[in-house]
Amino acid sequence: MTGSAGPDPRPLKVAVLGGGPGGLYAAALLKRLDPDREITVWERNAPDDTFGFGVVLSDETLGGIEHADPVVYRALQAEFVRWDDIDIVHRGRTLTSGGHGFAALGRRRLLAILHDRCRSLGVRLVFRTEAPPAAQLARDHDLVIAADGVHSTTRTAHADAFRPQLTTHRCRYIWLSADFALDAFRFEIADTGHGIAQLHAYPYAHPSPTPPRTSSGAPRPSHPAPDRPGEPGGGASTVIVEMREEVWRAGGLDTYDESASAAWCAALFADSLGGRPLRTNNSSWIAFRTVVNERWSHGRIVLLGDAAHTAHFSIGSGTKLAVEDALALAACLREQPTLPDALAAYETERRPVVASTQRAARASLAWFEDLATYTEQPPHQFAFNLLTRSRRVTHDNLRLRDAEFTDAVAAEAGVPTGTPPMFTPFRLRGLTLRNRVVVSPMDMYAADGDGTPGDFHLVHLGARALGGAGLVMTEMVCVSPEGRITPACTGLYAPEHERAWRRVTDFVHTQAPGTAVGVQLGHSGRKGSTRRMWEGIDQPLPDGNWPLVAPSALPYRPGVNQIPHALTTTELTAVRDQFTRSAAAAARAGFDLLELHCAHGYLLSAFLSPLTNRRTDAYGGSLAGRLRFPLEVFDAVREQWPKDRPMTVRISATDWAEGGTTPDDAVAIAAAFAEHGADAIDVSTGQVVPHERPDFGRSYQAPFADRIRNTLGIPVIAVGAISSWDDVNSLILAGRTDLCALARPHLYDPHWTLHAAAEQGYTGPGAPWPLPYQAGSRTPPAGRTDAPKPRLTLH
Repeated sequence: MTGSAGPDPRPLKVAVLGGGPGGLYAAALLKRLDPDREITVWERNAPDDTFGFGVVLSDETLGGIEHADPVVYRALQAEFVRWDDIDIVHRGRTLTSGGHGFAALGRRRLLAILHDRCRSLGVRLVFRTEAPPAAQLARDHDLVIAADGVHSTTRTAHADAFRPQLTTHRCRYIWLSADFALDAFRFEIADTGHGIAQLHAYPYAHPSPTPPRTSSGAPRPSHPAPDRPGEPGGGASTVIVEMREEVWRAGGLDTYDESASAAWCAALFADSLGGRPLRTNNSSWIAFRTVVNERWSHGRIVLLGDAAHTAHFSIGSGTKLAVEDALALAACLREQPTLPDALAAYETERRPVVASTQRAARASLAWFEDLATYTEQPPHQFAFNLLTRSRRVTHDNLRLRDAEFTDAVAAEAGVPTGTPPMFTPFRLRGLTLRNRVVVSPMDMYAADGDGTPGDFHLVHLGARALGGAGLVMTEMVCVSPEGRITPACTGLYAPEHERAWRRVTDFVHTQAPGTAVGVQLGHSGRKGSTRRMWEGIDQPLPDGNWPLVAPSALPYRPGVNQIPHALTTTELTAVRDQFTRSAAAAARAGFDLLELHCAHGYLLSAFLSPLTNRRTDAYGGSLAGRLRFPLEVFDAVREQWPKDRPMTVRISATDWAEGGTTPDDAVAIAAAFAEHGADAIDVSTGQVVPHERPDFGRSYQAPFADRIRNTLGIPVIAVGAISSWDDVNSLILAGRTDLCALARPHLYDPHWTLHAAAEQGYTGPGAPWPLPYQAGSRTPPAGRTDAPKPRLTLH
């Protein structure tokens, strides 16, 4: 490498592939930081060629630009269109939410500003020319920045190094423009006759100043404000039209050319557009592609912007991410001692931010893909659902932005004034829960060796019942000795188990009146006979192992866990009878609700997944066959369980593994259990196969519950990294779930629900404090805060 040693690796000769905002800004920053650098930007298109129209940037991104390059910041400031409102059109009614704060400008203007800045700094810009391959440039350049977009030829050429994952999604969309400036971000839905289409639109250019008028009122023709190319004097707005692939094809749009597509979209959304036409700019119907790379650098080559990652346009983050990449890359090159250190630091800094943005973008993308499931929601709930779809906007921060709007949403949903949505009651069969919080089932591995729950379970469950949750669930209670996960798992297959559980339910009903307590019944299947979690998760016992059973003779971890025995038809009947005996015991023990555990790879779950059920008899093969035994168990348990007490079923809505249970399968599974009498579906995911690749993140499993609820219209319980009361309020009010089950937050704080009430200033019937605890219902003072402040400082 040609640079000097020291704290700055100083790559002096830099090639940038791609003249989009990210590549241009990276070039400008690197040149500004070191004028001695020789920097060339290669762009195969003309300077004013661009796809799309407007660009939205956040205040956070603008703040970074302001500190890094005030010249670019001032130029952008002069161009921005700013607005606060979002308009949502639902069945002809427009609902407006304010306080959001957007800034946008034309993409051509953004590129022109960056072109000017690069030229002023001495960056060489090469247009209408294909760049040499990155590998060739790397031979005589210190650094090659591949900012060559979603279809990056650099990424493709070095796929073995970057290891990209490309996912094409289920909607088609087209970028267009209207020759007037909207006064808000606008979402609208229209029926195409073949399904729904949605409009995303926002302003990006101000109207030209009105020409001065003569005394007669006529405009002076000698002083018009000139229009910029592609940005008419009346202002301009980006218009994106999107729909599911099958709707697009059914409408024949796959046969339309650019102008016919624009005319069709203008006619469909004529009311929003005021009858105006739509303009095109190399516009075509495309399917969004999510790009993820395992690595972002390879030798002297580094990926930036869409070449490294993409985020769906519905959260407006593509240009934002690219510009922030450029800022981080320039800073790391300045701060780190060597180029490899700089590129590693750049990726370390940016990857978590990008991953978080991509999770939000995928949530938003999936919401729009499934938009048809929400259109029958009441207007305000639909609007709230749309605004909170990515999970980045929540009930609490939306209330800060526009309290009038969130109050209207709550009023439409029947939430009493002053009551957070989480503290509204919910009825399941003959059981009314006083709030929407569930203490999720959590294996404690604390039972006696014979499966009997002891004092630990009394204190553990009793403490959480006193903590205010509407429903407290036991861990998975096993229906037989060989159905346990570990020797320390609880059971409900012996008289002493029933008596011990009765002690727990009596405590809850007596000391925490109004709190319901539920039991989760299950059988470990092939995941049994293991050590306690902290002794080696999924590891076999060092001795005393018992034989395992499963739908098929497939070990959980080949070479680690034992090969289970594939159950015969006769043995299936015996297992079913174990469940019914345990259910009868659970009823006598005083439980208010029973949940059948059909998730996480345990026995009944293993029947449902095609990855774990390879049977060729009536209990395997098709989904109907794989459902047969779990439904037989459900029916038998439902027959034993009191008719006025609810039953729920926990399922894994995806295996997070190729060839496994899909979200569509999950809807069908949920529908089958609901048809057989399940009162709610507890929607979890994964833990079925060890090679799963879950998409972890805040509330990451909630979309699966949402889809089941809004497709089938049945109650659901959402789980999975729901950690704040704000998330619970958001999910409930948006209609994505009916109940929220939280696990780790209740380990951290047994009184999580009561504290959530106190933090929100709520004192109603949804979260009453136990009488002995009432003195603690307010946050204790935390040290002196009234000390006199300095009045005079002497220098």
